[in-house]
Amino acid sequence: MTSISDKRNKKKIEHIAIIMDGNGRWAKSRGLPRIFGHRAGVKSVERTVRAAKELDIPYISLYAFSTENWKRPKIEIVGLMGLFRYYIKAKIDEICKEEARMRFAGNIKGLPEDIQRIIEDTEDRTKCYDKRQLIICLNYGGRQEIIDAVNSIIEDGTSAPITEDILREHLYLNDVPDPDLIIRTSGELRLSNFWLWQSSYSEFYFTNKYWPDFGKEDLEQAISAYYGRDRRYGKA
Repeated sequence: MTSISDKRNKKKIEHIAIIMDGNGRWAKSRGLPRIFGHRAGVKSVERTVRAAKELDIPYISLYAFSTENWKRPKIEIVGLMGLFRYYIKAKIDEICKEEARMRFAGNIKGLPEDIQRIIEDTEDRTKCYDKRQLIICLNYGGRQEIIDAVNSIIEDGTSAPITEDILREHLYLNDVPDPDLIIRTSGELRLSNFWLWQSSYSEFYFTNKYWPDFGKEDLEQAISAYYGRDRRYGKA
C-alpha cells in the first residue's frame, strides 16, 4: 500500500468528504438509545477534523443530516437538532482559534429558525479564514441541489444553452473543489444522495467501522489507499 509520505507523481488531496454512518447501530450494539451514538459521533468528528489538519487537508466535508433523514423518528430528529445547536455554538471559538472557515451546504431555510441564525453567525465569524474549510452538509440532498441549481438558472433568465460551468456556478458552494476522496463508514456501499454532481470522479473508500469508532489511523488508511490508485479521468 502506498504510504501517505510517498506522493511522487500524485496530486495532493484537497477535499475529503465523509458519509458518517453507523451511529445508531453503534449505540444499539451497546444497548443504548440511538442519540448516544450520535453523541459519540460528535467526538469522532472532533478527532477526524483535528487529524485532517495534521495531515494538511484543506477541505473536509461531513454529511451530517440528509433531506431523507426527516423520515426518522421525531425523538431522534429533536435530539439531532439539539446536538447541532450545542456543538456549533460550543465549538465556534475553538474553530476561530484554529483559523478554519466553517460553511454549510444544503437547504438551510428548511431548518429551524434558531439553527439558521446560528449557521449565519458561524459563517460570518469564520469567513475571514481561507487556509482550511470545514463544510457541514445539513438538510442536504444531492438531487435537491441540482434541482435548486436549475431553478436558479431559470430565475436568472439564462437563454444560452446550459453548460457544466453554468450549472456549477449555481451549486450551493461553487468555489469548493470536488471531493478527491469520499469515505463511508459502517460497511454500506452507496452514496445516499451525497455530492451527486461533485462526485463524478471522486475515489471511494468504504470501511466496516461505525462512525463513532473512526479516528486518525482510519483516515490515514483511507488516504494511503487513495494514493495507491491511478486516477485517469477517462484517459487510457
